[in-house]
Formats: sequence, structure tokens, C-alpha cells
Amino acid sequence: MTYEERLQNVSVLGAAGKMGSGILLLTAVEMADLSLKPENKGKAFVLNAIDISPEGLAGLMKYLRDQIRKVAEKKTVLLRKMYADRDDLIENYDIIDEYIFDVMNVVRPSTTMSAAHNSTLIFEAVSENRALKVKLLGDIDKNNDNNPWFFTNTSSVPINLIETEAGLEGRVVGFHFYNPPAVQRLVELIVTEKTTDDVEAFAREYAKKLKKIIVPSNDFAGFIGNGHFMRDALHGMKEAEALANDKNIPLYKAIYMVNKVTQDYLVRPMGIFQLIDYVGIDVVQFILNVMNPFVSDEELSHNLLDKMLLQGVKGGQKSSGAQKDGFLKYKGGRFTAIWDIHKQEYVELDTFKDECDEIMGDMPDSAVAWKSMLRNKKKDELLTAFFNDLKASSELGAKIAVKYGQKSKAIGEKLVADKVANEIDHVNTVMLTGFFHAYGPVNNYFD
Repeated sequence: MTYEERLQNVSVLGAAGKMGSGILLLTAVEMADLSLKPENKGKAFVLNAIDISPEGLAGLMKYLRDQIRKVAEKKTVLLRKMYADRDDLIENYDIIDEYIFDVMNVVRPSTTMSAAHNSTLIFEAVSENRALKVKLLGDIDKNNDNNPWFFTNTSSVPINLIETEAGLEGRVVGFHFYNPPAVQRLVELIVTEKTTDDVEAFAREYAKKLKKIIVPSNDFAGFIGNGHFMRDALHGMKEAEALANDKNIPLYKAIYMVNKVTQDYLVRPMGIFQLIDYVGIDVVQFILNVMNPFVSDEELSHNLLDKMLLQGVKGGQKSSGAQKDGFLKYKGGRFTAIWDIHKQEYVELDTFKDECDEIMGDMPDSAVAWKSMLRNKKKDELLTAFFNDLKASSELGAKIAVKYGQKSKAIGEKLVADKVANEIDHVNTVMLTGFFHAYGPVNNYFD
């Protein structure tokens, strides 16, 4: 079966979710582009958008239409070539409208799994639940005579377990898009010892067509991305607790300080607690619970997560993409307060920020902002100067930052030592591309 034949009947499970909708959009555009090739005229391309929520699917169709228009507007020159035989399409808006129609025409929304029984390729983007994934994929496979291939978007469950328990030997890979799939360029590709060569070859070709960067990860719970992020987050929570005890201050103040250090001092797009909120406190805890049984030399859990969830604070994203309140309270894209787990209420930032900033001390004059480092040709020189000044500083914020940078490097090196990643460059690429860091965690800046 050729690449194009494999993509003639595809299903996406969890299509109305945040990850599923992005995967569906990318695949719908790729399939429509294939259908518009002269040699494919008359061939049916079907993309089943499967989700249990009718309301979610209704919202999905509007999302697709809006996003496809944006895609079309960016490639009108190419679309003119694709529709060169259509004399009735003259203006750009005519071509764009026709392209939206053609892409949407590929998609078939459905609330039943039986829609996937004729597919040759299935993308799975349901919740991070091993038992659910195994049941869904196994049931589809038993009712599908096409020996379909399965691409699971899991970010933590070992692929070999899904493969064995669902009876999919050689036909399932981890194809972990980063959030949001339509924007993020990174994909972690995880194969097993039984993955067939043609499945892996297709995965690589599909990623290339979507202009994605593939980083291979070995089949170990959490893979590279969560393998680093989860441990980085645990370190942040431990540092906040230690800081609160050492300085005899409320934990919410220490959370503010560690969050500021990990964003401003370490030159990252988000502080660590903001990133936990973005992913979702409940999701972080769930992934840690998935990973923990597979490690014997460390404990991947933290009671701070348990306390937050018991108090009903989860973080995560609203359907609109806006940030839900978590460790931090958000308003207009900024955080304005920190959760106090003892009083179980948010404490406004302006009531304690200056005090905390004074405790941390001044940042060196050589400090740089994350955004200014992106695509900066002098990035290494500027970061080296700033981090050298941090190492020479006696201020508390600088000391926390240096320790954090050293820990982040150790986490990356351990992923290679434990054979989760094949090489240091793979760890750095994941954090640079998937997490938008300005520099890879494995470096010499904090030595």
C-alpha cells in the first residue's frame, strides 16, 4: 500500500479534543491536498472525526473551517496551481472558498467507533489512560479487516504495553504531537522492537509532509519530553517547599519566587508553576502516576499536587484556549495571584511581590529576556555572560537559578544514561522545539 493509499481512509479518535482537533486539521489538509492531485481525481478520501461528544464535534467543524481558511490564505499561490484547471475560480477568495469546501468535504464527523472499521490508519488522541487506549484500539482492530496501523498520541504510556495488550504487534507507534499540533513542529516518534519497517517509514514520511521535526525516543514511560518536564516540575515544587521552610515564609510566596526564577533567571517562556498550570495539575499528577511504576531509583510524585487537587484546583485549558486558574490565578493572559493551600484562597500578587523580589535580590545587569534570545545570533554569548554573572552573584535568586540549571542538566544527562534518549542532542531538541526553551538543558552554562 502506497503512502497515498494509506491516507485514503483515516480515523482520528478523540477528534474534538485539543490534541485530536489539531491532528485532524493537519491530516485533513494533507488528505485534501492529495485528493487534488490530477492522478487522484475521482478517488475518495475519507477522514473520520470520531468523538463521544456531539457538541464537541459541532464545535470542531467550526474550528476546522476557521483554521483551514488561515491555511488557505497562506498558500494562495500554491492553490492557484492546484486549481489551474478550474476556469470558474478567478479571484483569490473564490479559490480559498473552494479549498475550504474540499478540505471539509474529506471530514466525516461521527460519535461511533464503527466509523473506524474501514480505516487503514487510525490516530488515537483520547485521554492519557492506558486501559482506555488498549480497549479502543483492540476493539477497532478486531472489527477491521484492513490490518490498520495505529498512531497513538500518548505522552507517557509505553507503546509496547499498548501493542501487546491490544494485540497490535508491529502495527502501532507512538506519534506524540506537541500542543498545539497545528503550531508545534516537534513530534516524538516511539517504535517498539516489533514495529515493522514500513510503519516507521510511513510515520517519517507523514511527519516530513507536515513539516514536523521528528525526535526518536526509546519506549520508556514518559519518553523524552515528559521524562524531563516532570522531573523539572518536581524539582520546582521541592525547591518551593524548601525555600518556604528556610525563609519561614508562606508557601505561596515561595511558589512565586521559584516561578519567577525559572522564567526570568533561566530565560524560559514560562515559569515552572505556570507551565504546570498550562498542562493541568491533574494531568501532571496522572502522568507522574503512569511513569512512577517504571522507575526504581526515584519517586515521581509530590504531595503538593495531591493537596491542590483535593482543594479543587486543577489548572488546564478552557475550550477557548484560555488558561484556567491553578497554582496561579490568571486575568487577561497574566497571572495576578497565587493559591494559598493553607487558607485555600488566592492571594493577590501586588500584596507580596515587592517583598519577595527583595528577598531574591537584584538580577545582574546582563540579564536577557527569553523573547529577545529567539533567533539571536549572539545568543550563546549573551547567555554565557548572564549565567556567569548569576554564578558569581551572592543573591538568593541567582543561587536558586544556578542550582536549578544544574538540576535540569542532570535530568537530561540521566535520560541518556537510562537510555530513554539516544543522545544529548535529542533531549536538547525536544526542550528547544517542544517547550520553546531558548537553550537546551544539557549545556555548560551552569558548570
